[in-house]
Amino acid sequence: MKRVILVVMDSLGVGELPDANLYGDVGSHTLDNTYKACGGLKIDNLEKLGFGNIEGVKYLNKVNDHIGAYGKLMERSKGKDTVTGHWEIGGVILDTPLNTYPNGFSKEIIDEFLKRVNKKGVLGNCVASGTEIIERLGDEHVKTGYPIVYTSADSVFQIAAHEDVIPLDELYNMCSIAREMLVDDNVVGRVIARPFIGKDGEYKRTSNRRDYALDPFSKTMLEYLYENGKEVAAVGKIEDIYNKKGVTKAVHTKNNMDGVDATLKYMDEVKEGLIFTNLVDFDMLYGHRNDPKGYGKAIEDFDNRLQEIYSKLGKDDILMLTADHGCDPTTESTDHSREYIPILVYGENIKPINIGTRKSFTDISKTILEYFNIDNTIDGESFLKNMLG
Repeated sequence: MKRVILVVMDSLGVGELPDANLYGDVGSHTLDNTYKACGGLKIDNLEKLGFGNIEGVKYLNKVNDHIGAYGKLMERSKGKDTVTGHWEIGGVILDTPLNTYPNGFSKEIIDEFLKRVNKKGVLGNCVASGTEIIERLGDEHVKTGYPIVYTSADSVFQIAAHEDVIPLDELYNMCSIAREMLVDDNVVGRVIARPFIGKDGEYKRTSNRRDYALDPFSKTMLEYLYENGKEVAAVGKIEDIYNKKGVTKAVHTKNNMDGVDATLKYMDEVKEGLIFTNLVDFDMLYGHRNDPKGYGKAIEDFDNRLQEIYSKLGKDDILMLTADHGCDPTTESTDHSREYIPILVYGENIKPINIGTRKSFTDISKTILEYFNIDNTIDGESFLKNMLG
């Protein structure tokens, strides 16, 4: 019985892509710049897999007796957001980027939203950092009851609300309504519920975030696996990103360590198929908040859990570690960065080779589907035969 455990270390990019200048991301290197800012990282397990051997990674130790296959992948899709990155990992390439709203949402969109959710107004309607905007508008929100609507450099419509002002069920319903609206000409990649708590200007986001995505624009790896009788267990925001398409079981998580715990639990339960995990803290708590020390600590904390994952791998299991974009915490920007993503592969039958620089994130899904002997029309190139011992 074969299993693949695919873990996305959200935003852990390994250097600017050739077109980074088009995105304002020249000089971005999430891993290296975090390493420098921290004065080093103690990540022996990741280094042993070959993380430091990846071309373009300068500061990690290069290990001669590495136990994993290693490489990096280019993004073919236009964009640098979560949905675009994960969809490409899953086999969908976006030739046209999803809409962004650098000046906020149009009057028509906001008016229609207010009509449907039965509110008299919104606060914000601008590009903002999620922590900054609740600090700035939280008091007014508590006073008026108006939801805080904001966006970012990504294709997102985010609604922040205090859990005592707009209860979670109501907030989630608002997001469902916005998701129904924001399609076609007004499409956004994700609608995101951003609940928070606190009082008198001291506000803190909670772990009750929810993402409302679109159906992927073509068939993904998850659907191919599902149609061929394999389990697809989603950990973290994976279920939301793929809009449940192809997912057989799912669990939402509160943080990275909870995500590792959930992955380990699924490794006890899933007999054959894919366990697909997103660890979001790197991005959400540290990348977007320009906190390289926190980012580095999160990498070390994950590294410390890898042996637990190894201990549950069967002889026909494959562990893959990757990312979905960059989010360099050392740059002025708080947005994602257009970067290569790493690929580290480990298993009893995996040869510890250099996979090289791949031309698309879709090579991951192509490789996984070949491992399960599933025919597919995904545009990518498998690296399975290179790795199998």
